[in-house]
Amino acid sequence: LSSGMRINSAADDASGLAVSEKLRTQVNGLRQAERNTEDGMSFIQTAEGFLEQTSNIIQRIRVLAIQTSNGIYSNEDRQLVQVEVSALVDEVDRIASQAEFNKFKLFEGQFARGSRVASMWFHMGPNQNQRERFYIGTMTSKALKLVKADGRPIAISSPGEANDVIGLADAALTKIMKQRADMGAYYNRLEYTAKGLMGAYENMQASESRIRDADMAEEVVSLTTKQILV
Repeated sequence: LSSGMRINSAADDASGLAVSEKLRTQVNGLRQAERNTEDGMSFIQTAEGFLEQTSNIIQRIRVLAIQTSNGIYSNEDRQLVQVEVSALVDEVDRIASQAEFNKFKLFEGQFARGSRVASMWFHMGPNQNQRERFYIGTMTSKALKLVKADGRPIAISSPGEANDVIGLADAALTKIMKQRADMGAYYNRLEYTAKGLMGAYENMQASESRIRDADMAEEVVSLTTKQILV
């Protein structure tokens, strides 16, 4: 009665203790798996936020490319616009180099498909191998084809080159939109998983409690009866 538990040792109920311990193992695992899932959601939210910034930058590059595809601009005009385009391309690389989650670089290829550097696994269950791998594509200016083979930023020095940049920007935006869509779908999956894990945790915790914990009303009645008989 003082401990509030029906089973304090194997001597009280050996089989009940065995079942209770198995359930307790699952309860603890489910709770941590639910926390893992929430951490995964935070990871995806962080990555998606940085990716949104990159998308906005490329949208601006595309607008400038459409503008300079028009033939009315002089070479001097194009040079001025090129300064902004080059700065925007540099900003894409700055985001890729500084986008981090717990010191993990998000967009430099560490979590891309086929990467031999590292993997991002989300362990979403209470048992071994209940995990899923998450991929993030490389989002540097080189990977998005915003620089030439020699490393220089894409150029808009002529209407023809500017027209080509529109296509390059479209391809980069398509890659980013696909990645963001994947992130959104995976985030939703993690959200449902977290709810399911929490429900399983609460139900299993209740089951474990019914086996191990004492029925206080019953124990009080039993103690009172014994005291009266004494």
